[in-house]
Amino acid sequence: MKNLVLLLLTVLTLQVVAQKKITFKASDGLEITADLYASNPVDSPFIILFHQARWSRGEYIEIAPKLNKLGFNCIAIDQRSGGQVNDVINETHQRAEKQKLGTKYVDAEVDINSAIKYVKKEYPKAKKIIIWGSSYSSALVLKIGGDRNDVDAILSFAPGEYFEDMGKPADYVTQSAKNIMVPVFITSMKSEKSNWWSIYEAIPSIGKDYFVPETAGQHGSRALWKKFPEHKNYWKAVEAFLKRI
Repeated sequence: MKNLVLLLLTVLTLQVVAQKKITFKASDGLEITADLYASNPVDSPFIILFHQARWSRGEYIEIAPKLNKLGFNCIAIDQRSGGQVNDVINETHQRAEKQKLGTKYVDAEVDINSAIKYVKKEYPKAKKIIIWGSSYSSALVLKIGGDRNDVDAILSFAPGEYFEDMGKPADYVTQSAKNIMVPVFITSMKSEKSNWWSIYEAIPSIGKDYFVPETAGQHGSRALWKKFPEHKNYWKAVEAFLKRI
């Protein structure tokens, strides 16, 4: 009985460590909410997860635990451009609106850079830092990955040149993607390939790869949710990429 109690306590402790809501400050002072999934040793590779438009960190409540099982620590961020999904409200977005800060897609770029800074500070022993985006944030991680030289890999779910109507050049993402030298993985719905193929071709990294489903597929990281029929094929491609890096 004593051993059973100890086992249950250990499991509960791991669950608490695996998901813990935290906050940290963006470079402009906005408080960012995030869910930390850190069930692996502190030197494990670390994935920073960014959600799609009108959503929240709740996009990853099913995905992050599986990434933990694959050996990665993770953090899922609420960006200031968002809303809610899976009954998880985007708290960063709420604060940004109250403070009358910008909440367009491009405004979230500061949140992504600030999240990278936070993880590097809090997990300096992490073997690799990997950034992962969904929809509009998948485009931003490609841009930021090209602008910086301190991330080790990028996963991008349904990117595109989404920012021209926000005052950015038509090739805003592509210009930065030309500087990416780390492994990159891009995927999307089958019909969305044309949105990102020119970006993919511009990436010089020899470690780049992509996956396009034979069926219609899903937009963004939700393609990995088990309720969708194609999720196993998406996961197979993601896991193969993660093993290579």
